[in-house]
Amino acid sequence: MTDSQPTPSLLPQPGKRNILITSALPYANNVPHLGNIIGSVLSADVFARFCRARGLPTLYVCGTDEYGTATETQALAEGVDPATLCTKYNAIHRDIYSWFKIDFDIFGRTPTPQHTEIVQAIFTRLWENGFIEERETEQAYCPAHSSFLADRYVEGECSLCHAAGARGDQCDACGNLLDPLEPVEDTKAESGEDRKATGWLLNPRCKLDGATPERRKTKHLYLRLDALQPEIKSWLDTASNSKEWSSNAQAITQSWIHDGLKPRSITRDLKWGVPVPTNLPGLSAEDYAGKVFYVWFDACIGYPSITKCYTDKDDTTGKNWEKWWKNPEDVSLYQFMGKDNVPFHSIIFPGSQRGTRENWTQVTKLSTTEYLNYEGGKFSKSKKVGVFGNSAKDTGVPVDVWRYYLLSRRPETSDSEFSWREFVDANNNDLLKNLGNFCNRVLKFCHAKLNAAVPKYQNYADSGDALKQHKEEVNALLQTYIENLQATKLRAGLSTILSISALGNKLLQDNKLSNQLLSEDPERCGAVVGLALNQLHLLANLLFPYMPDTAAAILEQLGVKDSGKSGFSIPDVWAADAIPEGQAIGEPKLLFSTIPTEKADEWREAFGGEELRKQKAIELEKAAAKKAAKEKEKERKRLKKIVAAGGDSAKEAAEQLAKLSIKGGESK
Repeated sequence: MTDSQPTPSLLPQPGKRNILITSALPYANNVPHLGNIIGSVLSADVFARFCRARGLPTLYVCGTDEYGTATETQALAEGVDPATLCTKYNAIHRDIYSWFKIDFDIFGRTPTPQHTEIVQAIFTRLWENGFIEERETEQAYCPAHSSFLADRYVEGECSLCHAAGARGDQCDACGNLLDPLEPVEDTKAESGEDRKATGWLLNPRCKLDGATPERRKTKHLYLRLDALQPEIKSWLDTASNSKEWSSNAQAITQSWIHDGLKPRSITRDLKWGVPVPTNLPGLSAEDYAGKVFYVWFDACIGYPSITKCYTDKDDTTGKNWEKWWKNPEDVSLYQFMGKDNVPFHSIIFPGSQRGTRENWTQVTKLSTTEYLNYEGGKFSKSKKVGVFGNSAKDTGVPVDVWRYYLLSRRPETSDSEFSWREFVDANNNDLLKNLGNFCNRVLKFCHAKLNAAVPKYQNYADSGDALKQHKEEVNALLQTYIENLQATKLRAGLSTILSISALGNKLLQDNKLSNQLLSEDPERCGAVVGLALNQLHLLANLLFPYMPDTAAAILEQLGVKDSGKSGFSIPDVWAADAIPEGQAIGEPKLLFSTIPTEKADEWREAFGGEELRKQKAIELEKAAAKKAAKEKEKERKRLKKIVAAGGDSAKEAAEQLAKLSIKGGESK
């Protein structure tokens, strides 16, 4: 299409099952690592491709989440303004997802007029309906530049470990949560936040100019989740299909409900964000003129605002976006994310939607993941440990192999591990020896022995019903695949594909596909090859959500022309007749190449080997110290019992106890 003939935006079709898919908006101040990619965008991409191949109208929406303190502080560190920083990282994210073949309908951004409009509209309805309250709190204030300071804009000495350079929200040295100023009990109790700081900053200073901050009173706005709890709970129990959510999403959500929802602060003293509207009755323009919405109030609203940028383009008065987002009768919403994002999607955003008293499309399924770890350690951009999105291509390994490996290790029910040894094995065994072998064997035979054309196979009389039974086994696995994908059990779906491919290899093996079969029973040979070619066609369609380049390569070798992404279709039943007799097949090519096993060690070293060893050594030292402390405490208790009991051994036990206490650093 040319610019004069733009592709029309996809809108829901009345009477059909329309699928709206979101993946958690990646924060625009860093480069995503493999755990970020599998946790949201890649998983959502598989489901979107599956839904499209099932013939369902499907819209996949994502974009960068760009507002908030973290963006301002990162911009400060890089010496640029927040808008420039976000433009840079939005482009980085786009490039990474493009390489990984993530097929968004739109990948947008949050700093848009559309976003400001919808965020302020939702807030206005919540204010009018009584679900917003004002609270006066005490906060750090910089007298040098006359501004209240977000926690991260205050630095100083940690009161717990005394490390210099701790931030007002957390100390990176000891990992504890902090307050920027020493808390006063009565104001701390009124904070309304779920974070529990255990320390504070000594000698605090403003990050911007080094001035000593003062404690001053200020007003902030809070979303009354407590008032919304009864209807949030009712929605979760009856209308949300929450029993079908991922298990960790259910557990985290129920934990919040069980503990009781509390009012949550939704404003911050920042410049970079959606401004609080100051034209509402009862809302003081003076109090809120310099405040913006907290990023986790407005981030989830990025989904509808980015959708509006897609459906209504530059028409800020357009309402086509509402056909997706205010249409629960025709639209099912699926949301993909890591488990740390669950409460915002299962409690805060749905609560905000319900508080507007408008007919919003609300989440049907939350598909959430645990964490992907790296070689027994953790990903670290600063220490260059692990593979990040922009470095995966540096290995020279095709993107589909990366997609396969990540999806086969998707941490659906527990943390999983990225291992270079397993990565190489997955390519050489799962893909090359199973799927690659089946494809190459049948296509090479057809090309070399059957004049590169599909043989006659449709009228073969199978006296023993072996081929019929094979079709039944494949169809049973097809149903399993569909059920798995519908339930977003993506690992199981991928495993099912390999099972179907293994059945294809078994078909060729059981029938001894060879020159001998061709010469002795050419009709059966044609039937076996025809069935196998159709099974390859099915496999290409089932692979399309997971490995789109491989799927397209299979269809090309089968002689299927102009497939494109719209040419893939996943049937309810496999009829094994999609490839017509006499069709010319393409030239057989290897789908996968062997990766030398020594590459695993080479890549492990290249992607943080030394730092990873240090990381592991520190963890081992901590574990050993913890174990030793437990053993020492166990021995101390044993000796104390002996001393308390008296008798001949009491004196010796007392001496041992004294030595143990001295070694342990105890004062006597």
